[in-house]
Amino acid sequence: MKRRILLLSALAMLGMATMPTYAQSKIVVKIAGMKPDGEPETVGMKLFAKYVMEATKGKYDVQVFPNSQLGKEDAYIAQTRKGIIQMCATGTQTGSIFPAMAMLEAPMLYDNLEHAHRAMNGETFKLINQGFSEKSGLTTLNAFPLGFRHFYTKKPIKNVSDLKGLRMRVPNIPLYIEFAKNLGQSGQPMPFAEVPSALDQGTIDGGDSPFSDIVALKMYEIAPNITLSGHLLVIHSLYINNDFYNKLPPEDKKIFEDAAKRSAEDVWKMAADAEKKAIEEIKKGGGTIAEPSAEMKAALVKAGQDTWQLFYKTVPNAKEILESVKQYK
Repeated sequence: MKRRILLLSALAMLGMATMPTYAQSKIVVKIAGMKPDGEPETVGMKLFAKYVMEATKGKYDVQVFPNSQLGKEDAYIAQTRKGIIQMCATGTQTGSIFPAMAMLEAPMLYDNLEHAHRAMNGETFKLINQGFSEKSGLTTLNAFPLGFRHFYTKKPIKNVSDLKGLRMRVPNIPLYIEFAKNLGQSGQPMPFAEVPSALDQGTIDGGDSPFSDIVALKMYEIAPNITLSGHLLVIHSLYINNDFYNKLPPEDKKIFEDAAKRSAEDVWKMAADAEKKAIEEIKKGGGTIAEPSAEMKAALVKAGQDTWQLFYKTVPNAKEILESVKQYK
């Protein structure tokens, strides 16, 4: 009996030894993000994961954690910097580490998506990132749009005077708060998830968001007046921990870089179509879409340029960055 047990044990161990070990040799790469499925950030992360795994034939197991599954932005950025996770997607939150990063979303900086796309593929992106890697412990792999921010309000905005004194929800980011102030609005910092109840209770009169967010929470059902202000383009990026990135074999490093560029280009291509579809959905849902008047556009430009003063105080090469954008018009 003992001999039989020993024989079976030996055969089992032999079988385990001869099993392929490729599954065990996969290198896990975790990417954290804040947006839910279907939104540009999550689409970009999943495409990046797909391209890396295809190009390396499964050497890397790239796992995507959207919708703040690994914590809020500040938490997962800190985890990426420490190397607890390898990558993350975020926007101007990195401006708290390195002020120039906030300039990715400088208000009234880009004329349209094409203008921004050229700037992010050119000198502007390089100038913004100059010194960021050394300061943060992170490398910025790409830049892709979540969309231009537009106003949504309970009452229609017909002229500049209608903007004055509005209690508008803003993210708790100095750049956004300052822009609202320069426009004569009362910026009310609060998490985006609290906006529907704040509108219902009359705590705020409206806010501003990319179409993807407006549609995701059906904001047009509570604040049906959408003004195409396009005053700020939300740009997010994929970031990778420097220690992990620098230890990649050269051929794998190139694959990561190419996948990041390719996935970003995919999102840029989708952005224009996404805006058109969102406008259609808002109209079908009972919302109205209004173009700002020439007077309002001028007021938005002035408020945006006044907000740029924040950068002159904190970013040594701010003027060079702002000047660089002009060549991509």
